[in-house]
Amino acid sequence: MTAGSPASEGVRLSSRTGRWVLACSVLGSGMALLDGTVVNIALPRIGTDLGVSLAALQWTVNGYLLTLAGLILLGGGLGDRYGRRKVFVIGVIWFAAASALCGIAQNGAMLIASRALQGVGGALLTPGSLALVQSTYRPEDRAKAVGAWSGLGGVAGAVGPFLGGFLVDGPGWRWIFLVNLPVAAIVVAIAVRRVPESRDRTATGSFDVRGAALAALCLAGITYALIAASGHPNWVTVIATAVAGLACGAAFLRTERSRPHPMLPLTIFSSRLFTSMNVVTVCLYAAIGGVFFVLPVQLQIAAGYSALRSGLATLPVTVLMLLLSAPAGALAQRIGPRLPLTVGPLLTATGLLLLTRLGPGSSSYLQDVLPAVTVQGLGMALFVAPLTATVLASVDVDHAGIASGVNNAAARVAQLLIVAALPLAVGLSNQAYRSPHAVNSAFGKSMYICAGLCALASVLAFALVPPQALREEEGKAPAPQPQCHSHCGFNAPPLEPGADHDKAAADEAGAGEARA
Repeated sequence: MTAGSPASEGVRLSSRTGRWVLACSVLGSGMALLDGTVVNIALPRIGTDLGVSLAALQWTVNGYLLTLAGLILLGGGLGDRYGRRKVFVIGVIWFAAASALCGIAQNGAMLIASRALQGVGGALLTPGSLALVQSTYRPEDRAKAVGAWSGLGGVAGAVGPFLGGFLVDGPGWRWIFLVNLPVAAIVVAIAVRRVPESRDRTATGSFDVRGAALAALCLAGITYALIAASGHPNWVTVIATAVAGLACGAAFLRTERSRPHPMLPLTIFSSRLFTSMNVVTVCLYAAIGGVFFVLPVQLQIAAGYSALRSGLATLPVTVLMLLLSAPAGALAQRIGPRLPLTVGPLLTATGLLLLTRLGPGSSSYLQDVLPAVTVQGLGMALFVAPLTATVLASVDVDHAGIASGVNNAAARVAQLLIVAALPLAVGLSNQAYRSPHAVNSAFGKSMYICAGLCALASVLAFALVPPQALREEEGKAPAPQPQCHSHCGFNAPPLEPGADHDKAAADEAGAGEARA
């Protein structure tokens, strides 16, 4: 077998080539996961160093999410058509180049633009990492390979908070981006020399570039309006960009209805369960995205934590997700997903309410933070895997890949919008994020909003999910024991080994922390 033409039956996980493929995909996805984990921890230090407003920090997060969410489904299709290894390598190189620009950014505008470019690289890299695993191995080894990929990726999620805090407190926040360069060089070297190429020989039709552009413009317009409205806005500009964003959204829907090969086939929403689960996903991942945006600011500005201590504060969430997500998926298989999807969000909401005790006078981590993040982690571990398994089980097996991609995109869009909207909702704007009193007041309100979103998701799940949904949907996409792609809780739903189909893997929208 050559690196360019794998045997049609695939390679064994235990073979030398199999081990190289696994190492390459884990390092590639781990690089993106580490980046997502550490940026939020670095936000207060970035704001101080560059002297930027809260709006600039919001765009530092959302610039990446915007291009990633808008292009990730397109990235999976490009890998299918032109070669999964080729597109993956291009994504890694692009991501590294954009990381270098982030690391040398001299002002907020340069950092935001570089983060947006990072998102483009992530849209090529993220679906490609799992696609390499799914398309390279023999069918009997695929589930084991995806499990190993998920578990090893979880290590990156666990290391992320520690590494991010260490870099921010030590050599500086710029190194959270510059550390990607040597990792990317290793990934590219392994991919070019050791990873077989694969593609979907039956892929036909043109790419839905117009749909991807309209989706990105829709999200950009709405996001800009929400962020601008929280300062001292020009309301004409705010309203105009919001209307333009909504108009692009309407044009996107018209485009997807008319195209023979749309990026988002709207017919998939004919499944009531699939639609319901994506609404639940939006609620839950908006809540989690909001928490992990404001919590590092609260810990460092209001509670006086160092960046390292702030990063380590939420480590119990990642550890609990790693340990308990697979058992939670197995439990949902046995008893149905309704109970985990009802109880899990309520537990998470309880943890968020407990976090409201954290403030300027919080000197004890064991008393003020650990109980809250432990309860939060238990809740997230209970709902993340059943949520993704139910999404996949709600559609026919032929649509498993696009279903997973849509669900992952829904999670990322939810995070994008909550980061834009939450400061507006709680009255935190401009330079107020530097004030411990203002941050503490806004944080408490934020936790109530995020807890409310979790409670809403719980109610929706109880009302809309059949008690035995995973069993009733037999004959559709299989729902194996879900593997938490270690960042299940922070950035996006976990990736599933569900369908053996290569297309399913390519459309998986990758990783974020469960790893975010």
